[in-house]
Amino acid sequence: MKNRKQLKSLLLIAGIVVFILIIISIIFIVMTGNKKEKQLRVGFIITGTTTEQGWNNLHYEGIKEACNELDAQLFVKENVKENEGKCEQAIRELAEDNMDIIILSSYGYVAEIADVTKEYPDITFYTSSFDHGVEGIKSYFARMYQARYLTGIIAGMQTESNTIGYVAAMPNCEVNRGINAFTLGVKRVNPDAKVVVAWSDSWDDAAKEKELATNLIDEMNVDVITYHQNQPNIVEVAEQKGIESIGYHEALEGLSDNFLTAAEFHFGSTYREILLDYSRGKSDAVDTYWIGIEQDAVGLTEYSPKVTQEIIAIIEEAKKEMMNGYDVFSGIIYDTEHTIRCNKGETISDEQLLKYLDWYVEGVEFYEE
Repeated sequence: MKNRKQLKSLLLIAGIVVFILIIISIIFIVMTGNKKEKQLRVGFIITGTTTEQGWNNLHYEGIKEACNELDAQLFVKENVKENEGKCEQAIRELAEDNMDIIILSSYGYVAEIADVTKEYPDITFYTSSFDHGVEGIKSYFARMYQARYLTGIIAGMQTESNTIGYVAAMPNCEVNRGINAFTLGVKRVNPDAKVVVAWSDSWDDAAKEKELATNLIDEMNVDVITYHQNQPNIVEVAEQKGIESIGYHEALEGLSDNFLTAAEFHFGSTYREILLDYSRGKSDAVDTYWIGIEQDAVGLTEYSPKVTQEIIAIIEEAKKEMMNGYDVFSGIIYDTEHTIRCNKGETISDEQLLKYLDWYVEGVEFYEE
């Protein structure tokens, strides 16, 4: 009789244990399922393809790296050209697919879709433009002007004609920051040099870019050239003409020693910060993401053998200054009219650099066709 009672007790305990294990399994399945359902969904819009060299591939690799690291799902809309009404359509398609975040990776998108984003208050929008003035859209970029400054040092040391070419897309704040920082780098090491800027009026116009690069070389005696466009067309012309060039975006392969280096983005760092803040619920507190060399968001690619140890030492000193808090846009700075824009002991504010930079430092000239 006693054994039977003990057996019943054991069976009861076993039943309770089994019941508890079943409940735990159900909870685990539910939690796992919920985790999967809550996986961050990121929409990404680019003007070209994910594989083309330059701006689009660079951004794509950066966002893909961040999404893989943080286990987020990435949905890409390719070939969404600016000013053609395609961006609105891409946003609506991504919104229907339940995005948490939509990232607009090109400067001109915001002007097209300011009203559209208001229709989706549950989606957080980010754009790679700071001077759009559209409420509710967050801005991001990297402090590329720091790397531009460093490449200016190289150009200033390398030029023999003291005339350096710069083919640029359009005079917005982003492009102007790069031109000015580059020229300040040139002037740091070569006060006699000038930077001649030619406008292409487009991010992607290979024929125009090549024409301007050719004109700068043939007509202006440019012997070092750089650019601010989506793709490296200017480097192609420089290689053909046998002059030195400095790239933009990323490393380029298969070129001669005349390709000195490139000002390089590491957009994975920026996108990682954006996604982390969103996942932690901190994105509402941050409207602007602008990180630089101190967080490895920008830098220089491998140097050509033409870049001497003397030049590298100057670059390393300048990088060390930046890592310790020095800003390129500080100290005495004059514009092209010889009006002082920054005094000794002062630094131009981020707000001015991001939104109101419509002037050029002394040493900048403009090519007229």
